[in-house]
Amino acid sequence: MHQLRSLRWILALYTALFVVFLYGPFVVMGILSFQQGPEGGPQFPIVDPSFFWYKHVLGFAPPSRVAPLPIGEALTRSLTLAFATMVVSTVLGTLTAQAFRTRFRGSGFVFYLVVLGMMVPGVLLGLGMALVATNLGIERTWWGTAFVLHVVYTYPFAFLVMLAIFNRFDKSVEEAAWALGVPPGRTFRKVTFPMIFPGVLSAMLFALTLSYDEFPRTLFTGGSEVTMPIAIYGTFAVEIHPNLFAFGVLTTLFSFSLLAVYGVLMSVSVRKARLRGSGIQEDLA
Repeated sequence: MHQLRSLRWILALYTALFVVFLYGPFVVMGILSFQQGPEGGPQFPIVDPSFFWYKHVLGFAPPSRVAPLPIGEALTRSLTLAFATMVVSTVLGTLTAQAFRTRFRGSGFVFYLVVLGMMVPGVLLGLGMALVATNLGIERTWWGTAFVLHVVYTYPFAFLVMLAIFNRFDKSVEEAAWALGVPPGRTFRKVTFPMIFPGVLSAMLFALTLSYDEFPRTLFTGGSEVTMPIAIYGTFAVEIHPNLFAFGVLTTLFSFSLLAVYGVLMSVSVRKARLRGSGIQEDLA
């Protein structure tokens, strides 16, 4: 009993340290973002807190020696690239996981070939794509070569998520629909997809977040039109200003809002999937 209590204390301490390590940088960044402007730099403790740097990021502050962050067009590119990657990777991951529901010749080779995209370091993959594009005379762009690498990177995550979902899927529900004479295509639309939709949401979130802040693959293949992480890196490499911290806080809050939307959609989809599973015969009639 004493050993069990000691083990719980050790696990609790480890969890606390992990939470501090995970959210500590965000707390520090949030504190430093409230420094006084327009000449304030990264300093602690803060003498006179203000929202100047948040106004600076949003374009409401008066001009100062600190240049605005180049996030307008770069943010649009990152969001466009992330949403396009999310759609393609989720569709490919779902279709590939659907194919792996039955054993076929060479399935092991295909599995490791798909997963290889997330195992190869991003620097090597980006450099390799850049060399291939240069030798073939292909222009490196964020919507072309960078998009391909983003899909190669996020597709395995979507595939593994959907593979886990299909491994827990009850095939008897589909078999009941087939026994009623429902074609496979309609069975997938009316039965399978509503039940796996929570997994599809998870795959979409994985692909969106991974593509949104992807740096090394985009650095080598994005071309002259940079995405948001590269634009922020270019600013950070020159001089550190509190507007970077304010932008980091806003970006993190945006990520948390996405998680909140994801949680709401997940709960609604799970509830609908349960109702759909209980009333499947009426729905197919």
